[in-house]
Amino acid sequence: MIYLAGPDVFLPDAAAIGRRKVALCARYGLPALYPLDNALGPDPASDAIFAGNLAMMDRAAAVIANLTPFRGPSADAGTVFELGYMAGRGKLCVGYSNDPRPYAGRVPEDGHLIEDFGLADNLMIAHALDRFGAPIVVPKAAPADPWHDLAAFETCVRLIASRLAPHRSV
Repeated sequence: MIYLAGPDVFLPDAAAIGRRKVALCARYGLPALYPLDNALGPDPASDAIFAGNLAMMDRAAAVIANLTPFRGPSADAGTVFELGYMAGRGKLCVGYSNDPRPYAGRVPEDGHLIEDFGLADNLMIAHALDRFGAPIVVPKAAPADPWHDLAAFETCVRLIASRLAPHRSV
């Protein structure tokens, strides 16, 4: 099972994006868990959403994290938590960003030090992926529609499929 983390759940067409991602994983023989697939009531409490997402992550062998900057110069905070949770449990972690600019190029100078290591995002995010999976996947050029272009996502799916293939039963 692959847990699909990302701010996609906040998009107006979140369910459709989730179905596309789950279907793409299935084409590679990977069952996927999308956070909106949690069985929650019509007005779920935030703690129920949190518990449901933790349960999904616990069931998953790996995570694909959409780290495209969301509501600021960096990845969505919830997605970063999910990536850290999965890394902390020693699970396979891969991620992508559809913004090819380095982190330092996206952060406004406001009198604070900006870490400029040429990385796609904060060093803790980038190196969590390096250590627990693969370097962050970033396109050479920004796609026309970064929230719906799944090329980098598919690269992550292929990475996971190749890593998990030797461990899957036939």
